[in-house]
Amino acid sequence: MIQYRQLNKDEISRELFKNFIRRQNVTLCRRREQGAWVLKSDPFIDDWSEEDYVFLVKCLKNTISSGGVVYAAFLNGYLKGFVSVESKLFGKKENYLDLSSIHVSEDMRGQGIGRILFLSAKEWAKKKNAEKLYISAHSAVETQAFYKAMGCVEAEEYDQKHVEAEPYDCQLECRL
Repeated sequence: MIQYRQLNKDEISRELFKNFIRRQNVTLCRRREQGAWVLKSDPFIDDWSEEDYVFLVKCLKNTISSGGVVYAAFLNGYLKGFVSVESKLFGKKENYLDLSSIHVSEDMRGQGIGRILFLSAKEWAKKKNAEKLYISAHSAVETQAFYKAMGCVEAEEYDQKHVEAEPYDCQLECRL
């Protein structure tokens, strides 16, 4: 049975991810070219290196330290999914909160874990007076299908920091 709960900063370490499988086999991506959305063949395997895990641990700890939240899903005590939301409102109307990460372990995808984590993130953001979640989302078609199913649409306002950091990501928002 999957258990969901909020993490505290002291729980976040490299060890937490020892049974987490980031791997995503990407074949098609959704990209914005010349003002239109197109599907592009761009096969690659997305996975995390040890350096990526070190950076992730640092980022998630910082999220909590700065007032944000990290929710997680566990199966038999092992991390199988997580979502993080930053605490600082931004945008012209200061109505966005950043959904900075959401990942489900490869061995558990398609079982509703991502949906529950996403809904938890929405609930938390709403309590923090946000009107929308902002998502700089991986362009893989499977990832985009997930966000569409969650009610996400193209962001009305693009956050330049996200665009510069990940130029191939799709900039999305989800109304709370």
